[in-house]
Amino acid sequence: MSEQPLNPSPAGTPDAAAGTAPAAPGPSAPGPTGSTAADALPLPAEPASDAAPDALSDEDAAARRAASFERARRLRQEPRFPGGPAADPAGSHHERRIRSFQPRRSRVTTGQQESLERLWPQWGLDIDGKRVLDLAELFGGLPVVLEIGFGMGEATAQMAADDPGTGILAVDVHTPGQGNLLGLAEKAGSTNVRVANGDAVILLREMLAPESLDGLRVYFPDPWPKARHHKRRLIQPDFLDLVAPVLRPGAIVHCATDWEPYAEQMLEVLTAHPRFENTAADGGYAPRPAFRPLTRFEGQGLDKGHVVHDLLFARV
Repeated sequence: MSEQPLNPSPAGTPDAAAGTAPAAPGPSAPGPTGSTAADALPLPAEPASDAAPDALSDEDAAARRAASFERARRLRQEPRFPGGPAADPAGSHHERRIRSFQPRRSRVTTGQQESLERLWPQWGLDIDGKRVLDLAELFGGLPVVLEIGFGMGEATAQMAADDPGTGILAVDVHTPGQGNLLGLAEKAGSTNVRVANGDAVILLREMLAPESLDGLRVYFPDPWPKARHHKRRLIQPDFLDLVAPVLRPGAIVHCATDWEPYAEQMLEVLTAHPRFENTAADGGYAPRPAFRPLTRFEGQGLDKGHVVHDLLFARV
């Protein structure tokens, strides 16, 4: 999963996933300027104006640093919208591992905020790692495809509207995109979309039953182009090890990217994995399926000369 976010790809779709430290209890709702109760944390008194900067004792300096750290920590964990996506849904599952995404906060429009506050209780869920999802109940018995990283949600909303017989569990950590997708789905009258907030790795590892998914979509994940960042790319052997058990036999893993080196890595990793088989007869890339919409971001990339590669592999 907007994988961003972790976003230099033209589709703007991060690799979706998140999880940090446990949320602090009881912060007040943010005001119009985004201030919260965490801003009221006391700081040690400032030194007198005629005191030299180095006159602070070690204890005072340490206290100021600790207070600043605590205020920043609480701000990161502050829920932005009442009843909406949690700032830290899987805090108790915090672990040291390389992430394929970078959570970010950016401006949420009035419409997106309204959608989050009104629709999240019905169509949203937090990836907290505390339960196994009953997808049959969640989607009314529809076959379910997991989409990791949906950006602003335009393509996801279109696919949901075009195929109401398939449920889409869409994962991302980008709050504006979450609100936008909820609003687009409601506008189209689509009831087959659920928006999941948090770390897709925790979802795959702890919240999905074996063979419960009918497909996986990863469109334009963050390519992490620098060589030292390649370890952050989502499509890796360990990730496929998590994916394979929750897919039904024959389920399709569909990846798309406009970053040529990443496409080559995807093809290599998927081809080498014993649980997946290329559906392309020549063992290479597949034509873009008609059900994957051509987004405006993808169109901009094509205008710049980028080549988009689709990969479709079946779980065996």
